[in-house]
Amino acid sequence: MEFLARAEQNIPPDIDPDRLAAIKGAEKVRAQELIDAGKMRRIWRLPGRRAVMVLYDVDSVDELHEIISSLPLFPWLDMTITPLSSH
Repeated sequence: MEFLARAEQNIPPDIDPDRLAAIKGAEKVRAQELIDAGKMRRIWRLPGRRAVMVLYDVDSVDELHEIISSLPLFPWLDMTITPLSSH
């Protein structure tokens, strides 16, 4: 199953810079794990925004939820998920 996710960061402006750097580092590690596993197929930045579009390839909606909620930035992401089908 393929899903297109739009994720926009809404990080609190008063977050400790060192904590934010650690979270972003962990986010890069987790994203690479998902890429290596074939779950995160493509990532696009949205110019002028703190947002990305991500193509996920997963076995179920439950797996997608588990993956997204495992992202270190998850508490500060506003996400819109669109299921995809062949045309």
